[in-house]
Amino acid sequence: MNMIEAIRDAHDVAMERDDDVVVFGEDAGFFGGVFRCTAGLQEKYGTSRCFDSPIAESGIVGTGIGMAAYGLKPVIEIQFADYITPAYDQISQEAARIRYRSNGQFTCPIVIRTPTGGGIYGGQTHSQSPEAIFTHVSGLKVVIPSNPYDAKGLLIAAIEDPDPVIFLEPKRLYNGPFEGYHDRALKGWKDHEDGKVPEGYYTIPLGEAKTVRGGNAVTVLAYGNMVHVCQAAQAESGVDAEIIDMRSLIPLDLDAIERSVKKTGRCVIVHEATKTSGFGGELMALVQERCFYHLEAPIVRVTGWDTPYPHAQEWDYFPGPARVAKALKKVVEAV
Repeated sequence: MNMIEAIRDAHDVAMERDDDVVVFGEDAGFFGGVFRCTAGLQEKYGTSRCFDSPIAESGIVGTGIGMAAYGLKPVIEIQFADYITPAYDQISQEAARIRYRSNGQFTCPIVIRTPTGGGIYGGQTHSQSPEAIFTHVSGLKVVIPSNPYDAKGLLIAAIEDPDPVIFLEPKRLYNGPFEGYHDRALKGWKDHEDGKVPEGYYTIPLGEAKTVRGGNAVTVLAYGNMVHVCQAAQAESGVDAEIIDMRSLIPLDLDAIERSVKKTGRCVIVHEATKTSGFGGELMALVQERCFYHLEAPIVRVTGWDTPYPHAQEWDYFPGPARVAKALKKVVEAV
């Protein structure tokens, strides 16, 4: 499966197993979503379980919170992560707080799915990576898969979770892995190991990172698009890097990070979002706090620039293999 098919299949599995699961969003019903991730669900489950919403993100999320409070399990699609901010008040002040405010009497089992990141010439309003603004909110969980296998297992786990989950889908990975070379032929998931998605039910626990490549020279922490970029950078630089796919940012697999950095003594952090106040800063602080006496070089970040996502200069903004490879060499050569 490609990632679109894996996400669609996760919806199908969850809806078949539990009648309380409902799916909705702008064009998510009849049309099947802007990227077709919910295609066919309305036809199979009817308009009461998969339906279209008005173009009003705060209303979409607010409706979902009400559903969740009454025992349903809404899975919401926001068409692009760039447009999730009108619902930020509902997400951060309502969904994230219900368990705490009710002293555990209510939970909010809602999943908010949205395509994130660039690489598709979407410009400033269809390319942003807003994960950091949600990791800052206590009570939310934040998940970012990098491949179809993980996307299906993580989404089913998110739907079954009793608390709100922000599920960010790197849109550049929907149809195939992307190593950061826009001028090379596109690759599909057909022949990729992580495109082999089992039929039926399975889950991947939230908060469990995955080591996609073992190594001894430097630890690379990445997620989403950047997992594939880092693999390309490692192959081209020849640096014996251990690459860890975080998969979920909250909860965070601190044990996996700590084990790896204490082994390698060096760390590079890579994400597509802007640098200032990006999640990489939090990762740097955690590595520094937990692994200070094992570090043999300063931690390095490779990120997007502190500017709106440019259209004409997209590939100067996108952290590609050349920038990551440069960072890897810099860290391992530091004395």
